[in-house]
Amino acid sequence: MAPRKKLQGLVAATITPMTPDGQINLLVIRQYVDYLVSKQNVKNIFVNGTTGEGLALSVQERKQLAEEWMHQGKDKLDHVIIHVGALSLPESQELARHAAAIGASGIAVIAPFFFKPTNKDELIAFLREVAAEAPAVPFYYYHIPPLTGVKIHVEELLDGIKEQIPTFQGVKFSDTDLLDLAQCINKNSREEFVFLYGVDEQLLSALAIGADGAVGSTYNYLGQKNNMMLQAFARHDLSLARKYQFLTGEFLNFVIKLGFGVAQTKAVMTFVSGIPMGPPRFPLAKASEEFIAKAKAKLNSIVWPTD
Repeated sequence: MAPRKKLQGLVAATITPMTPDGQINLLVIRQYVDYLVSKQNVKNIFVNGTTGEGLALSVQERKQLAEEWMHQGKDKLDHVIIHVGALSLPESQELARHAAAIGASGIAVIAPFFFKPTNKDELIAFLREVAAEAPAVPFYYYHIPPLTGVKIHVEELLDGIKEQIPTFQGVKFSDTDLLDLAQCINKNSREEFVFLYGVDEQLLSALAIGADGAVGSTYNYLGQKNNMMLQAFARHDLSLARKYQFLTGEFLNFVIKLGFGVAQTKAVMTFVSGIPMGPPRFPLAKASEEFIAKAKAKLNSIVWPTD
């Protein structure tokens, strides 16, 4: 890995490539890394998260993927964040130890969502037990209440969290509650923590209130366009930044109406990059040919800014 830099900008939530019969396909990871770096200018990745179907994979598969991303990303990627969350605390701890052993840049943990924590203290207790297994690795909380049903505000979670979890570095904030995010950033006056937004179609709004960057699936295939938006925002060209956000939103609004999830993301990435991502794992069904044709036509119809 390159010398560690601050985690900011775009982070691609990586897809897990699979063979037609549903086995993980490690053989295309090298091509995938090169594509992200050379074509999308994205050098940070988030492995085994929602987009990567992490919770549908076995512990062994998750380890194999983490190892392959680390191996192929060596000297090419700036950050490889491994999601190690699981419903089972021992499994999550095992994955945390493994991520530390292979030299991951950071680990992230989702809130357990079958037996759910009901308050801040219960959630922190779970996160603390996982983080303790990788005491030298930066730790990030993966906040995604639409999927977990765990709606404990991150603002509340931050109070005293460094005392509980010394390696705590920040949050992947995948929720539309911008008030909660704003309060987190307002509390972070010393810029001690990193806040990465996870709702791609609202990234510009999050940047406006101080988000450091973003983790998302669209950065696999629209990374270059979103990098242009970040650059426009950084130089205070809000008009141009809005154009990029609106066009990304136009595509996502279109495909969401058709039904857009992990399976459809795999299909879009396949036709944009030329790298076969394969089907999703059951119970998800693969994208239909009708979806692929309509999504491809829509993406090809978008006229991006040239300035």
